[in-house]
Amino acid sequence: MMNKKLFPLALGGLGIGTTEFVIMGLLPDVAQSLGVEIPVAGYLISAYALGVVIGAPLLVALSAKYPPKRILIGLMVLFTLFNGLSALMPGFYSLFFARFFSGLPHGAFFGVGAIVASRLAQEGKQARAIAMMFTGLTVANLAMVPLVTFIGHQFNWRLAFGMVSFIGALTILFLHLWLPAMPSMKTTGLREELQFFKTKKSWLIIGITGIGFGGLFAWFSYIAPLMTRVSGFSESSISYIMVLAGGGMVVGNLVGGYMADQMKPIKAAAILFSLMVAALIAVFFFSGNQPVSLALTFICGALSMAVGTPVNVLMLRSAKKSEMMAAAIMQAAFNVANSLGAYFGGIPLKHGFGYQYPSLVGAVMAFAGLGLCFIFIRRYQQERAISKVPAAVAATTRIIAPESREATCP
Repeated sequence: MMNKKLFPLALGGLGIGTTEFVIMGLLPDVAQSLGVEIPVAGYLISAYALGVVIGAPLLVALSAKYPPKRILIGLMVLFTLFNGLSALMPGFYSLFFARFFSGLPHGAFFGVGAIVASRLAQEGKQARAIAMMFTGLTVANLAMVPLVTFIGHQFNWRLAFGMVSFIGALTILFLHLWLPAMPSMKTTGLREELQFFKTKKSWLIIGITGIGFGGLFAWFSYIAPLMTRVSGFSESSISYIMVLAGGGMVVGNLVGGYMADQMKPIKAAAILFSLMVAALIAVFFFSGNQPVSLALTFICGALSMAVGTPVNVLMLRSAKKSEMMAAAIMQAAFNVANSLGAYFGGIPLKHGFGYQYPSLVGAVMAFAGLGLCFIFIRRYQQERAISKVPAAVAATTRIIAPESREATCP
């Protein structure tokens, strides 16, 4: 059962997940309403992603000294305001800027929320607490996005953003009522916060996320034509298939949190990337079989969320003086993965290959992410070997406390 204190974080994740993905299903409606072509309307997706990438480090750096409850409420106020404005904007350019500003709080909310969730959790269950926060994101893909897309398509696409704004308002209310007051998580300024970008370990984790996780986006970005033109499902079945993928994400989110608590996060990530490579290769070879195709949709959906918690925990443990910045920048990295996966997955399509080929590209990207995991493990083990101190000296001088060893041991 979810901790009551974590519910506002999950509810915020529900709203963020809904606004990020609902636009994809409503592009034809938005394009027709605004008098633009569908590819032009697609820039609205890019506007939101750009907001995430810019807003994640910027808002965290500017708000790090404030109490987390105050930061989260402020971020949700921005989220609610600009999603409400998205429902009212009369033209394409005004909507473009509204979507950009809607994306600004995305990464910062999850960044601050991840720290808050880990602090509220019992010892040894921090990863599962973070996974609970991301439950809202998985539920959004499972139920909320299909529901809001249906309402927006049947009535008016503007209602979709109005509903997202309402979820934001509810999140503000429950943050105020249920999230306990906590002291400021940072006493450092902007310069200290940006030290995060100077560590090779952090950039390696960003690479693992942006490249490896991009493998699943190469598959997911083209799942609709894959299922209709290769697997042979009707277009009316796509919404149900998306619900199946969302169900996999819910299961995978919980599994990833459990794995990250039971073993080193980098080991969990390596295992999941290995499974990801195998699953995406299976998609390439077996998508012509409908039952197998459905099973693989569930499995790939599960893996897409399972790997998220281990890499987030890995980043938090590797950036101990910049936890909020690290957690926020991970959301930017996931959006980079989204863009890279869609771009590289579309290359074989431009050259006339079938819709199963993006999954093969995705397998290559996931394999690259796995390789970066092994590089991380090798470098970490070398650091550990160099930093070892004789037990007698450690016992005498107490220069290696158990807490510090665990904190630097992803």
